[in-house]
Amino acid sequence: MSEQEFFGHIIDNEEVESLSGERFEVWNPWKREVWAEAAEGAAQDAERAVSSARKAFDEGPWPRLGRVERARAIHRLADLMEARTDDLARMDSTNMAKPFEQATHDVARSVWNFRFFADHQRDHVGEVYPMDTGHHTYSEYGPAGVVAAISPWNFPLMMATWKIAPAIAWGNTCIIKPSEDTPASVTLLGRLAVEAGFPPGVLNVLNGHGFPAGAALTGSYDVDRVTFTGSSITGRTVMASAATHLAPVSLELGGKGANIVFADADLDNAVYWAVEAIFRNAGQICLAGSRLFVHSSIYEEFLRRFVAAAEKLTVGDPFDPATRFSSLASKRHFDKVVSYIDAAREAGGRFLTGGVADDGSWVVRPTIVDNLPLDSAPYCEEIFGPFCVVNSFDTEEEVIHLANDTRYGLNAMLFTENLSRAHRVASQLRAGTVWVNCFFIRDLRTPFGGVGDSGVGREGGNFSREFFTEPKAVVMQIAR
Repeated sequence: MSEQEFFGHIIDNEEVESLSGERFEVWNPWKREVWAEAAEGAAQDAERAVSSARKAFDEGPWPRLGRVERARAIHRLADLMEARTDDLARMDSTNMAKPFEQATHDVARSVWNFRFFADHQRDHVGEVYPMDTGHHTYSEYGPAGVVAAISPWNFPLMMATWKIAPAIAWGNTCIIKPSEDTPASVTLLGRLAVEAGFPPGVLNVLNGHGFPAGAALTGSYDVDRVTFTGSSITGRTVMASAATHLAPVSLELGGKGANIVFADADLDNAVYWAVEAIFRNAGQICLAGSRLFVHSSIYEEFLRRFVAAAEKLTVGDPFDPATRFSSLASKRHFDKVVSYIDAAREAGGRFLTGGVADDGSWVVRPTIVDNLPLDSAPYCEEIFGPFCVVNSFDTEEEVIHLANDTRYGLNAMLFTENLSRAHRVASQLRAGTVWVNCFFIRDLRTPFGGVGDSGVGREGGNFSREFFTEPKAVVMQIAR
């Protein structure tokens, strides 16, 4: 990888500069230096990408391929991704300081996104609706059209493929706009799609900022679906833009996940997952277990173990095999997280461990704080960093109220060995996903998404089918 690699747009199966010729800098946050440039997309570049996707859908072969043939093409792309695993992982590690081992895991998850949805659409069946009136009714699922997908910087490749895979598997064409912070791996994915033999226009990559590039995509009347993952604030803007032409939207937005540890929990297991839930990827996970509630009878013992485990995490170069935790993904984001640390101190929070590194890096050490007021910004707002707020509780009813007392509702966790309690509490938590005695375990058939400020809609399995297709009822008279 050269010091100044270039990542252009992939439009109509060609990698191109922006029409203006403008570029933006791509940073390596661990080294705090520019390592590449990317094409700076503007409205006219978005129009080029949409036009390519529109033509490919309206006139090209992709929506008209048999399901088996389309699945084969997607599996070819997955094969190429597997062969380039190290390159894809290296790009994400360089681009956002994700530990290389974790980035490699993300590539495997990305490959599985493509393989799953390729097979899911190949093997799906429609429904038959028996009628007593001499008619035969059935459903079929045709592609919706052109999909505009906007993916975040925290899982650059994995979240992009979570959107692209079902979109193209169901016969749509797609324009993906990765975050301007992390364009590298998604641009390589676009190159691999060309190598895999995808027809022109099926998968276009548009690099650039949310405005004007992203806004031009979501506001285009030639776009039939909009899928976005990012902040709740930006999600509102995306939804308003898509509403101008009544394009259905799928929004996976912010989170402030509750992690509940009951007195009968397996403490070793609960501590392990508590660390993973808030400190993996330096806490830059929308699903992070950032609000930790521990039963008062085990509170001090749990905190002792939790703090010790956090302090054992190796912080360093993302390419060092020993590293579990590296810098935040950008200076802008580092400054945001630091502002919440300052606010927590001002609010009287007790810092059990962590804080800002003193070496000039963009590292925030694994941070654990208790005694924060329940109405303070660090307690209520999504920080998106390695910052865990801890509270004790005494009763099941109390902790359910505390867990649900948030405008977010993406996910929650609970740890208990009591089977009845696990089912009882899970059913009362206002969240799109509830993990019991684990975290971040995904079955791609299940619904994924959140409630409240955490999003609109669900994706995964048949839920993705519903969003990325136009379900049609066919009613036939068979009686004479």
